[in-house]
Amino acid sequence: MSAGAPRGAGRPEGGLRASLSGLTTRGRSFLAAGIAAAGCAYVLGQGELLRVGLLLAALPLICVYALHRTRHRVSGSRRLTPGRVPAGGEARVQLRMDNVSRLPTGLLMLQDRVPYVLGPRPRFVLDRVEPGGRREVSYRVRSDLRGRYPLGPLQLRLTDPFGLVELTRSFSTYDTLTVIPRTEPLPPVHLAGEASGYGDGSRRALALAGDDDVIPRAYRRGDDLRRVHWRSTARYGELMVRREEQPQRSRATVLLDTRRIAFEGAGPDSAFEWAVSGAASTLVHLLEQGFSVRLLTDTGDSVPGEGGGGFSSGHESAEAAGLMMDTLAVVGHSDGAGLSRAYDAVRGGGGFGGAGAEGLLIAFFGDLDDVQTEMAAKMRQRAGGAVAFVLDSATWSAEPARNHAVPPLERRLSRLRDAGWTALAAPPGVAFGELWRHAGTARLGTGTSGGRA
Repeated sequence: MSAGAPRGAGRPEGGLRASLSGLTTRGRSFLAAGIAAAGCAYVLGQGELLRVGLLLAALPLICVYALHRTRHRVSGSRRLTPGRVPAGGEARVQLRMDNVSRLPTGLLMLQDRVPYVLGPRPRFVLDRVEPGGRREVSYRVRSDLRGRYPLGPLQLRLTDPFGLVELTRSFSTYDTLTVIPRTEPLPPVHLAGEASGYGDGSRRALALAGDDDVIPRAYRRGDDLRRVHWRSTARYGELMVRREEQPQRSRATVLLDTRRIAFEGAGPDSAFEWAVSGAASTLVHLLEQGFSVRLLTDTGDSVPGEGGGGFSSGHESAEAAGLMMDTLAVVGHSDGAGLSRAYDAVRGGGGFGGAGAEGLLIAFFGDLDDVQTEMAAKMRQRAGGAVAFVLDSATWSAEPARNHAVPPLERRLSRLRDAGWTALAAPPGVAFGELWRHAGTARLGTGTSGGRA
């Protein structure tokens, strides 16, 4: 039941015998009274009483049969729009019931099962649906907590006009609502050490040495004939054209520290949720600026995938953005104690072009002891520019820090700055957009010139 096209459910389980269990107290009373009246009429030889008894006994059985047939001929569907919303945003769920039988339905009661964090369970009462008729209802769901939440299954309860039978049908299909972190629009700023995503410094020609060094390709329908390279055409015996300049996308890695020991507290206003939201805002902003971006965590896992160093390419940026947002929607704390795996992923190359020092590294760190501070400082050697947002549990949580080996915040920031990082503290309540703007104007790193990010 994804957005854009409703989906139905399979046939309900249970036969006609199972439907007899749907008799209400009134229906059972009618059946018992009818059987008793028929028995008395047989003993007393009263034909009129026998007919009354048979009527009383047959009425609930007829209602059972009618509802049983109707239950098999009522289809339900759900449409979720959109399927991915930011925390605090709303999604609309539309339910549709179709009566595909030749008989009208009785009273219909709809109930959709939703997690409690999305709000109360929606219930609807529908009047009689004519043969071939349709009824549509809708409700809205929202959550302040990111995650993936199942919607369904949809339950349909049918009753007859006399209130003798009540049957329930459950549809087996369900939808999933993905609540991604809340993002904040970021201003374009100059970060030290990195060219822009599609700026002049990132463009290169595939052939610049002259006519003899042109790298041609086969002619494709629609190519401008003025770009035909006649010498190569004569050589290969088919039309060949000069390649256009190819934009070389700058690369950026967003590193999210998820270690449980690095953060205190929980909930929407916790330090970890701030870091997740900041990472999401950074990813969206860099993709909009034309960067090839990957998401890296302290576990060493990168999104999207490991192919090509895990970076998104130009034609799949939208897909990569969705994949990274879906990952951040469900990311939780890791049990790791250090940043060694993330350091290996950065040092391994794919991240920053192998031997060359290129690319932008933006990190969101929790509490760092002296060893992990040194590990983070070394990551700077593999990046053309590096920005770190450091969160301190001592300022974010009223409870005493669990990790007593953590040095003072200023000491950690000073060590990162000495290594070339643009390191900024992230106190509680600060807007990430302000910190991002400050990162562009601060000259705490080694470089003083950079591109727009």
